[in-house]
Amino acid sequence: MNKEITMPKLGESVTEGTLTRWLVSPGDLVNKYEPIAEVDTDKVNAEVPSSYTGTMSELVASENDTVQVGDLIAYIETDSAPKEDDKRQTSANHEKPQVENQEDHSLKKRYSPAVLALSQKHNIDLEQISGSGRGGRITRKDVEKEIASASDRSTLTELGQQLKPAVAETEKKAQPEDDIIPVTGVRKAIASNMSKSKQEIPHAWTMVEVDVTNIVRYRDQVKDEFRENEGIPLTFMPFFMQAVASGLKKYPELNATWQGDRIVRKKAIHLSMAIATEEALYVPVIQHADEKNLRGMARSLSTLADKTRKGQLNSDDMQGGTFTLNNTGSFGSVQSMPIINPPQAAILSVESIVKRPVVKEDDMIAIRHMVNLCLSLDHRVLDGLICGRFLAYVKDQLENFNGERSGI
Repeated sequence: MNKEITMPKLGESVTEGTLTRWLVSPGDLVNKYEPIAEVDTDKVNAEVPSSYTGTMSELVASENDTVQVGDLIAYIETDSAPKEDDKRQTSANHEKPQVENQEDHSLKKRYSPAVLALSQKHNIDLEQISGSGRGGRITRKDVEKEIASASDRSTLTELGQQLKPAVAETEKKAQPEDDIIPVTGVRKAIASNMSKSKQEIPHAWTMVEVDVTNIVRYRDQVKDEFRENEGIPLTFMPFFMQAVASGLKKYPELNATWQGDRIVRKKAIHLSMAIATEEALYVPVIQHADEKNLRGMARSLSTLADKTRKGQLNSDDMQGGTFTLNNTGSFGSVQSMPIINPPQAAILSVESIVKRPVVKEDDMIAIRHMVNLCLSLDHRVLDGLICGRFLAYVKDQLENFNGERSGI
């Protein structure tokens, strides 16, 4: 029996994924739950498991296709018929061609997401194409062949101009010594998500500077002991995470999402932490961050960073974030305008901590450790007043940090 394998749900708010690599070929025997493909989304790299045990009969989606959740990606032949005696089996075999002809006829009306997208983009009537796939199924190559032949007809001259791939345009402008790098996988997903954010969300931006001298001195005092006891380094980020989580609890307006005709304020505080690798940026989530002390924050961050760099993040690690923290200071930035991570309403960048002269209240000049906190906000959800109060609260928490209450 020929059965469909579809793109599985890959996480909360994930509606599509890019199929980067097939791990099987037609004719391969696979077991149920065995990985058959690799998929990238804007949130996670994942493997697609087989829904059945059987023989792969057709790979519908092509590598580097972007496929919607629930769309068909492959067919698998399963052996679900009960065992019979030789006579009944022989009889069944005589009837098999008729069943297959009926099944093949139905396949002609089933189009892969890639075929549908390509035909709709170029106004191709699929009813007029003879399919070369199994049972007369129309493949991507069939559509591309029809597009090529249509370009010779005068009525489709304008269409032919539209069919030139973006890659060809790029190559035309490139010089012989230039490298052409196809945009696939995580980078493609990031590009799509960030473009959507800037197009749909009215961004506003604000910044405060914070004196974190007390935190710097405290960390210098305890970092060696902390590493010896915990086995991980004590970075500056847990201090900011703790202050931000406290701020979101006091000002839940920032812990919200825009949903068309309503604003939803989340009660749970789940911090999305932007973590960069050499290839891409990932945003795993620390669940219930407001319930953790400084030690707990450090442990959670270290675990997620380690999993990110080893490529071991799963969909559970990426789900449920309500507010994003971005550590741009780790590479020396002192001011930035971060892009909001949809569907969240705000994102905060922690810039580099720098020593500089500061005029104190008594007009004395002192050398202090200063940092800029840069907040981007969704102006549909938030206004400057509430965001200013939030930043003022976070600033106060950091500048008046008390090591005795830190949780270390």
